This record gives sequence, C-alpha cells and structure tokens, in this order.
Amino acid sequence: MASINPPVCDFGWQAPDFNLADVSQNGVDGNLVSRDLVMGKNGLLVMFICNHCPYVKAILPRLIHDVSELKMLGVNTVAIMSNDPTDYPEDSVANMQIIAREMDFPFPYLLDASQQIAKSYGAVCTPDFFGFNNQFQLQYRGRFDESRKETAPNSTRDLFHAMHQIAETGQGPEEQIASIGCSIKWSDV
Repeated sequence: MASINPPVCDFGWQAPDFNLADVSQNGVDGNLVSRDLVMGKNGLLVMFICNHCPYVKAILPRLIHDVSELKMLGVNTVAIMSNDPTDYPEDSVANMQIIAREMDFPFPYLLDASQQIAKSYGAVCTPDFFGFNNQFQLQYRGRFDESRKETAPNSTRDLFHAMHQIAETGQGPEEQIASIGCSIKWSDV
C-alpha cells in the first residue's frame, strides 16, 4: 500500500458534474446525487475516501466533526468512493453502508463504480480533498491536517480553515500542503 500525494491546487478549475448513487441510503439503488444538488450556499467539499485506508481511518471522526461545522457555514460535503473493491472487500457497497451508518455520516457517501468521476477530478488517493467556492471553482486541494496513519497531536485544521476561508471570501489559501494517502485502487477492466 504505497502512499501518494496529489498535485497542488489548480485555482479556478471547474468542478466536473457527477450523478452517483448515495449508497449510504439504499445501496446501489440509493438516491442519485449530483454536484449541483449538493452545492452549499458558500461552497462544496468533494472528498474521495474509502473504508480500508488507514489515512482515512486516522482522521474520520475529526473529519465528520469538521464537515458538520462547515455545514453551519454554508459549505456542503459529499464523499465519493471510487476504489475497485475486488482486492479490498472492506470497500464494498455493504461495508460502505455499514460505516456510513455506524459513523453517522452527515454527508452522502457516493459510489463511483465506473471510476469515471475519480478520473474526471484527477483524484489519486484516499483521502483526496477538493474544496470549491459556490461558483464551482477549485480553491483548495490539500491535506486534512498533518496526520498520517496516526492522529498527529495538536495539529492545525488545514482543511477546515481553508473551507472556512472559502465560505467567507470565495478564495482559498495561497499556500496549501498536499494530502497524503493510499492510491486509488483502479480496476483492471
């Protein structure tokens, strides 16, 4: 399981649309969720996560807390799982439902079975964060905080502060530190 860093923020890049099933509701028959449907009054956080990744596991409780606070600032969040679960059964639809229910996700958990949305976003790892202003312009492509596979004590809330700034000004911070995580598990097909 190699660690990968995504590229830095391409300010102003437009968020590709998506229309994916929210599997946290009814599995693959869940309600379809689009980019426009989930846009908040002051922005949108699109994050590529999965169940098995130790980087995601290390931040998940704090991530849930932070996105709940961001919602109060008018920033909505959506999580997309693009991994091929063939070699990682923990990323199956059934397990996506379990974790969404157990952790009480305050955001839709979408399945990108074709992996086309991950490719259109240029997502490379889990977690991979894309913070957009309310004009669908990319303003943040950075880390959650300085945690790796374990929680870093007293770490700065990089993602939260960046999205808070975007909610208030429409602009992300000029300096951003890339996220780090497990590579997306691409399908052989």
